[in-house]
Amino acid sequence: MMLMMTCLIRSPFNRRGNKAYESSINDSDISFVSSGRPSIDRIFPSLYNIDDLDSNSSISNGHPTGRLSSEYTGRLSSEYDARSSFASSYSGGGPKSIDLSSPLDNYSFSSQGSNGPSSIRLSDATDEVESEMRRLKLELKQTMEMYSSACKEALTAKQKAIELQRWKSEEEKKLEEAREGEGAAMAMVEMEQEKCKAALKAAEASQRIATLEAQKRMYVERKSEMEASQRKKTEDSYTTARYRRYSIEEIEEATNRFSDSLKIGEGGYGPVFKCELDHTQVAIKVLKSDAAQGRQQFNQEVEVLSCIRHPNMVLLLGACPEYGCIVYEYMANGSLDDCLFRRGKQPPLPWQLRFQIAAEIATGLLFLHQTKPEPIVHRDLKPGNILLDRNYVSKIGDVGLARLVPPSVQDTVTQYRMTSTAGTFCYIDPEYQQTGMLGIKSDIYSLGIMLLQVITAKPPMGLTHHVGRSIEKGTFPDMLDPAVQDWPMEHTLHFAKLCLQCAEMRRKDRPDLGKVVLPELNKLRIFAEENMPMMMFRGGAAAFNPRSNNNYFINSSTSSTNQVRHFM
Repeated sequence: MMLMMTCLIRSPFNRRGNKAYESSINDSDISFVSSGRPSIDRIFPSLYNIDDLDSNSSISNGHPTGRLSSEYTGRLSSEYDARSSFASSYSGGGPKSIDLSSPLDNYSFSSQGSNGPSSIRLSDATDEVESEMRRLKLELKQTMEMYSSACKEALTAKQKAIELQRWKSEEEKKLEEAREGEGAAMAMVEMEQEKCKAALKAAEASQRIATLEAQKRMYVERKSEMEASQRKKTEDSYTTARYRRYSIEEIEEATNRFSDSLKIGEGGYGPVFKCELDHTQVAIKVLKSDAAQGRQQFNQEVEVLSCIRHPNMVLLLGACPEYGCIVYEYMANGSLDDCLFRRGKQPPLPWQLRFQIAAEIATGLLFLHQTKPEPIVHRDLKPGNILLDRNYVSKIGDVGLARLVPPSVQDTVTQYRMTSTAGTFCYIDPEYQQTGMLGIKSDIYSLGIMLLQVITAKPPMGLTHHVGRSIEKGTFPDMLDPAVQDWPMEHTLHFAKLCLQCAEMRRKDRPDLGKVVLPELNKLRIFAEENMPMMMFRGGAAAFNPRSNNNYFINSSTSSTNQVRHFM
């Protein structure tokens, strides 16, 4: 019976001549992991129950810490009791006992007789079981690690698959957007092509229109040239008829071959001689041979003066075009500049006469601005170009720099671009000097500076600034000409403020000559005539006859305008 129990416990793989046990279960087979049962069930299904194993047990001192199942322990105890009783009766020895209440590694086999071979065989079987348990636990640990790694890899693969799916959807969305963008771009390209075709058609049409316009313009220019040539011929014939042509011999005889004793002045244009022609005192201005632009100014002055007649414009009597000689009426009292600064020991002009001269200058200037069909801008208005006859009637002269402004720009604000400015420094319109834009209000600025000189008898440099400051500080009387003692301060101050308005830096701030300036100056002239004494100069000077007809200048301006319309 003991032999049978021993054969039941001993492993058949340790017998000599038997092949070593090879498990039919593949090491890589992890099907048992998912089933929840260890591989020891396949080898010893009746010995162990894997559910009762402690998964957290450890091997210490070379003995396993696992416990036998209760089912196996009970069966083994019953079988062993039977066999033990049988063996004891058979062998006659003392009874043997196994303490099954202790773990397997603490099993103790005792015998009242001598130690038999059954104790050694049971110990060997226990070692083999423990060795197999250790191996199986190691395999289980490795398998669990492999399973954990596989799970992690599966999770990573799943995440990558999700990311790939997301990336795929995004790429599909981008591809769809790209297709939509491509479709929109193709539509825009088609639209641009249509626009380009339309633009090409419009450009071709514009080119055809431009060609037609160029042909029309060429035709109009040729026609204008022909008309201008014809008009010039007509004007030349009219000009010849409007003034007397003197020969150079007549001029030389009258001036005693340009004697210095007859010279009464000289300017940039040339010398001026006083003489007699046709039993009339005249002034002859002779063009210098080296005068810059002298010929152009000569032709301009002859053309302008031969077309106009006005009491406040110098009268042209004749000319010698071949030698640049112009014959004027003689002005006995010289220029306004000479009278204001008392050159040649002339007596000072009374304030009554100064107000009259200012109104006459404005009247003559308005006549130039109202000429038809083209207004005339003087461009060089200054005291040196205002001449006084024997009765101190003022007349505008030296119109060589005058400019005929085209009719297309002669409306409310007459402006005409010039390539270069002309005139005298301190009298030139600042806007005209900066921009080259010429207008009738360019003469208003020059008029304002000149009229300030009429009451102050001071140089033009900075005159507007000094007069304005004196009015602000209340020292305006100190700015007036000290040669006149009886200035009517209220009227003179009004006169000065009007002049300052005319001399504004900006053209749009200057008043209108015909609507504002001339009416105010006519009021001052009437006031001056009402307060004019009978004898203006005493002691050797000729008596002055006052001019009482106030409407003479306005009526004569209208009649002269009609004359200019007839000539032009």
